[in-house]
Amino acid sequence: MGLREYVAKRAVYSIALVLIVITINFAIFMVRSPVEMFASERRLRPEQIEELEIRFGLLEPLHIRYLKYLQNLLTFQFGYSYRTGESISEEVSSRLSNTLALCVTAEIVAVALGLLLGVVAAYERGKIADTFFSVFSVVTQGLPVFWIGMLLLFIFSYSLGWFPLGHSEPPEWAIHGRPDSYLVELAVRFWYLLLPALTLVIITVGGYVLLTRASMLEVLSEDYLVTLKAKGLSNVKILFKHALKNASLPLITQVAIAFAFTLSGALVTETIFSYPGLGMWIWTSIEEWDYPALQAIFYIVSICVIAGNFLVDMIYGAIDPRIRYG
Repeated sequence: MGLREYVAKRAVYSIALVLIVITINFAIFMVRSPVEMFASERRLRPEQIEELEIRFGLLEPLHIRYLKYLQNLLTFQFGYSYRTGESISEEVSSRLSNTLALCVTAEIVAVALGLLLGVVAAYERGKIADTFFSVFSVVTQGLPVFWIGMLLLFIFSYSLGWFPLGHSEPPEWAIHGRPDSYLVELAVRFWYLLLPALTLVIITVGGYVLLTRASMLEVLSEDYLVTLKAKGLSNVKILFKHALKNASLPLITQVAIAFAFTLSGALVTETIFSYPGLGMWIWTSIEEWDYPALQAIFYIVSICVIAGNFLVDMIYGAIDPRIRYG
């Protein structure tokens, strides 16, 4: 199987997964009419309930609703929020950009730091550095996310006053407008991003350290590395140019899985820091029973996960041709 056939096959799998996700998403939220649950909470009159069901197309046959739902999600038309009455597509763009900024920043730092510490731990196997990094990884993986976030807020925001207590930008920007300089705006938003990103880095970096260490230990005993060392190559080149490349396949899988977890699991972090991303939006939508918003959120997160796995498959095929020819 050539590279084109491999890409085409993975693309078909990804499209099929998208259709399955849409179907499951539709079935979950249609088990009971969302308007009925919304109405019981707000104590709406029967005529108000009927008006809402007509407005949201809930009185149409099930197959017609599914086909419209399929068309709307494939074209990213998510309808209107039960809570605000505003277009969900507009809110998705701002919320998703905030969450991607948070998750991508945290993931890049965690991967880089995890690879570095993991390689050092494998090279220093059985020594103090190996023990310290391994214990650090196990401890940070077991700490609750909310505890880490609240501790960082207490130390760096409340006690020292070095960072803001929450949000993604200063509240006064909504009144006085944004700064004229784009660089100033970017720097301020990054300042607001640091503590939430640090929280995600702390809970994810340990997994990369342990996996990198385990993968490197399997490779470091190979004969070709001994040959490279005998030829005079430095330890840095042997470790990072040759050994790490051959140990990278399980690491790539872990990156994709961890990013999907971070993207969907940032709910706690964003809620603690009042960060206006997908995670905080999920919490608000659950509280308000905003079904259209929840459907859009779950669909967007699923698309990001599927796209991430598709990208990993492509990287697999590029790094190890045996995979696409297998």
